[in-house]
Amino acid sequence: MAKIGFLFPGQGAQYVGMGLELARQYPAVARRFEQLNELVGFDLTRLCWEGPEEELKKTANQQPAILALSVACLELLEEQGIRPDVSAGLSLGEYSALVAAGVLTFEEAVPLVRLRGTYMQEAVPLGVGCMAAILGLPTEQVDELCAQAARETGLHVEGANYNCPGQVVVSGHTPAVERCMALAVAAGGRAVRLSVTAPFHSRLLTPAGERLAEALAAVPLRDAQIPVVANVTADYVTQAGEIRRLLIEQVSRPVRWEESVRRMIADGVDTFIEVGPSRTLTGFLRKIDKGATALHVEDPASLARVLDSLGRVC
Repeated sequence: MAKIGFLFPGQGAQYVGMGLELARQYPAVARRFEQLNELVGFDLTRLCWEGPEEELKKTANQQPAILALSVACLELLEEQGIRPDVSAGLSLGEYSALVAAGVLTFEEAVPLVRLRGTYMQEAVPLGVGCMAAILGLPTEQVDELCAQAARETGLHVEGANYNCPGQVVVSGHTPAVERCMALAVAAGGRAVRLSVTAPFHSRLLTPAGERLAEALAAVPLRDAQIPVVANVTADYVTQAGEIRRLLIEQVSRPVRWEESVRRMIADGVDTFIEVGPSRTLTGFLRKIDKGATALHVEDPASLARVLDSLGRVC
């Protein structure tokens, strides 16, 4: 019997048209997107399905949009008897993972992630900070280059997302990130500046975490019904109080994704399903462990493949 881990994507996974075909085929998905509009107070579903892309890409819009599709896909899997033994989500995706674990309801999660997106965007003025993917270098070397860039510029840059072997995203003050990129290229790696509007998962976003703490205090989190692997610790968390604390820290702390996946694999998870838009996490998984089964659900065709692979029938 396969031990299943559900993986939930984070910011950047969105695309215009996501969820449309599922909503046409499954009334429950259409209802979730209708509810999304009610919760955010405007027609975010239309942005998901028609664009424009620039509006959908705004942090406060894409976070609830990605969560909505992820939860809709989660519910389709659960209706077919496919449930996770453990869940994890990349950054924003951790909220979808917590919905899967019964910590949050969809109705509670959507307003939270919209606030989270707003607070993250407002924490640092536009242009002050940025992020870049450093490719082809060992993790330890990237950390050393961040420290060197910080010393040389007198500004801050740090590892923000430890995604998979050969890919670390760095975040911080723009001049320090740019210096780190130059050092990485000189060391034989590649560097790609990301199309984001803030230095996510760096200590520069500490004020956003402080604001989020107030919003989280008003939400009655529940203990997790299945283990969730937390971004901050790369370890299991089930207690509501600890989950709340880690969600606050997560805004300004690195995402230890590779370690999180390796933890699940070490504990016997052999089948992973990426639940939500795009296949970014599936790509990371294949670089972390080629032996693990990697599936994904984001539209009717991918849902059918998962059900076929796991022996379910729609």
